[in-house]
Amino acid sequence: MPDLDTREWLLTNGLGSFASGTISDVRTRTYHGWLFTATNPPSGRTLLFSHLDASLEVSGNVVALGTNVWGNGQIELTGYELLRCFDINPVPKWIWGRDNWQLSRQLVMPYGLVEAGDTSTSSVHRWRLGIRNEELEIAKNASQCPMTAVAPLGETPSRSVSQRRPHCLPNAQFCHRILIQYRYDGNDTAILRLRLLIAERDFHHPQIASSGLQFSELLGQQQICLQAKKLGNFGIPWHLRWTKGKYQPDAVWYWNYGLSEETKRGLSDKEDLYSPGYLIVRLQPGDVVTLEARVGFPNLMADVLTSETFAEAVEVEQDRLSQIFGWSEESREQGAREKSFPLYPPHPAPVPLLNAQSLLWQQLLKASDQFIVYRASIAGPTMIAGYHWFNERGRDILIALPGLALVPQRFDLAKGVLRTFRHYYRHGLMPNVFPDADGEPLYNSIDAALWWVETLGLYLEATQDWEFLAEQFSVVQQIHKAFVGGTHYNIQVDAIDGLISWDARGVALTWMDVVIGANPVTPRHGKPVEINALWYSALCWLSRWAERLSSLELGDPVRLTKQAQRYALQAEKVKTSLQKFWNPQLGYLYDTIEPDDRRNFQIRPNAVLALSLHHCGFSAQQGSQILDLATISLLTPYGLRSLDPGDPEYKGRYEGNQEQRDRAYHQGTVWGWLIGPYIRAWQRFYPEQSLPFDWQPLLDHFLSGACLGSISEIFDGDAPHTPRGAIAQAWSVAEIIRHIQK
Repeated sequence: MPDLDTREWLLTNGLGSFASGTISDVRTRTYHGWLFTATNPPSGRTLLFSHLDASLEVSGNVVALGTNVWGNGQIELTGYELLRCFDINPVPKWIWGRDNWQLSRQLVMPYGLVEAGDTSTSSVHRWRLGIRNEELEIAKNASQCPMTAVAPLGETPSRSVSQRRPHCLPNAQFCHRILIQYRYDGNDTAILRLRLLIAERDFHHPQIASSGLQFSELLGQQQICLQAKKLGNFGIPWHLRWTKGKYQPDAVWYWNYGLSEETKRGLSDKEDLYSPGYLIVRLQPGDVVTLEARVGFPNLMADVLTSETFAEAVEVEQDRLSQIFGWSEESREQGAREKSFPLYPPHPAPVPLLNAQSLLWQQLLKASDQFIVYRASIAGPTMIAGYHWFNERGRDILIALPGLALVPQRFDLAKGVLRTFRHYYRHGLMPNVFPDADGEPLYNSIDAALWWVETLGLYLEATQDWEFLAEQFSVVQQIHKAFVGGTHYNIQVDAIDGLISWDARGVALTWMDVVIGANPVTPRHGKPVEINALWYSALCWLSRWAERLSSLELGDPVRLTKQAQRYALQAEKVKTSLQKFWNPQLGYLYDTIEPDDRRNFQIRPNAVLALSLHHCGFSAQQGSQILDLATISLLTPYGLRSLDPGDPEYKGRYEGNQEQRDRAYHQGTVWGWLIGPYIRAWQRFYPEQSLPFDWQPLLDHFLSGACLGSISEIFDGDAPHTPRGAIAQAWSVAEIIRHIQK
């Protein structure tokens, strides 16, 4: 089998929909396809449009441009051999060619929230990211939200279907679509054939052909409308339209595509795709053909698809990002002048000087925006933890928020996300996993509520938005009261030392949260070190905030002053008790004080986390000793290992089936996001010394690594630290933005 370039690309639309694939155009994952639509934003992601298999006939010779690998490992099409160049900026672009011809293809996924009644590319709706309670009620009672209907082709969706649609902001609608454009250059006339490959399946599971799965199609003027039917239930209608060409119906199944990345992960690795037909386009030199796949039935009022539509969509997206991040026209032009090098064939990636106008900085901010999505159930903002398979994860969102929202000064976004969490607050806890629709989220996290307090503090430090503090302060107090009095999972403050403890079997409540069967891999019952460091910081915030609200008379001054004093005393008690974690023999912090008072002395990055918070309860001498050992044992060019390589439980490679990977997840695997806490701790305890970390490998990874223009979730603990896990992770990107020098 040839050495295919399986580095990946990613497009998103702000609603949870996405498109993804590889440079060589071979599909290696269940998550590769050109239109995964979020039917209930940002959830319910469903593959509808896999890809177009292209072939080009020039001077009587037909060449295949696609690359298909079958389940037996055989490669039938070898289009990768004709691939001359691939680039990711501003959108994914492939160029195939020979001496006498060249064909390029570009993809763009427009932003998905638009003004109701206007589907033009020039009217992207900049939805409000911070909405107040009264606005939320208006949105929840909105009677119309033009979303995907699930009625058969040719029938009008019933009222009951409409009523089941998720709520959205008034005068807004969801639009899930992708645009594709081909351009031909050559000496002779060419014929381009584009075979349509489609599906209707959950994004986690490959499609398998069966008698119970059928596809209806309705051919119109330069468009075709498609809809699946599974065991009598109608699927999501969508349509494909094109600017030129003749469509030829030719229904056929393509069986047994091989998905090599899923094979490596021990998951289902075979897929069947359906093709209803193909498009024939005659191209003169310089001709382009543009296609659009869009969810929903064709709209007679929609804008006309033209050869300019693609360029307009790219420009609209660039304008949207410029408005969000405050890029001037001059800075955009300067970024554009920094030649975006071709990433295929691969070669070392030159990293330009990073400044506010640089293309690299703009690409980092662009990457950050891919994680910002709209949650339909509450008509407000949230964040995807990572692509492809993650949805919203409470802890991840809160840790990522400073880099994704505060550094770029997206303060309304930060406020909106903090409000989203308040909406789901229960019994002293913040959600860790959000629901797919309007159901209850999972609250299996001890630290999400504490991270919410810490992140609220960082937001307030950045904005001085004391009215927002007054609005949220009661929730902060409720969290404090619940932790002191006790809540789920036996989470409770120890009355003797003031530290937080928990004890519940079969769950893992810290960020090291893998459970196999009913057995946590890293249980951490008792008193975890970073949880109590967060608790100390939360108490310090509470004391400061009570004083601030008292001085601003945003509440009862006398009562607030007394509360501030009580919180301060409690913080001092916790600070004293944090010394229980100090291991003088090792010069490090115990990772956990277990329920029977035993100490876990494994060298993990949680000690570094404990040093990195806004309020730190450890001395300068302790901090420097901890960082010295962490630098030797945990630091890599891509982040911190989750366990010291000298530990008997260390696993240096994250590979194999699900259980094998789960056992390595927090037992040595490198986590990119942990470089942020390490830098914050270093700057606190070694303010005059340069950082012992070279950004170059991580920036090279961002520019030309696993997912071009993003940062992977994890890396192997052992060199060469192969990227693993999700190809684009929110907190990995966020921590680079938060700390890289501009």
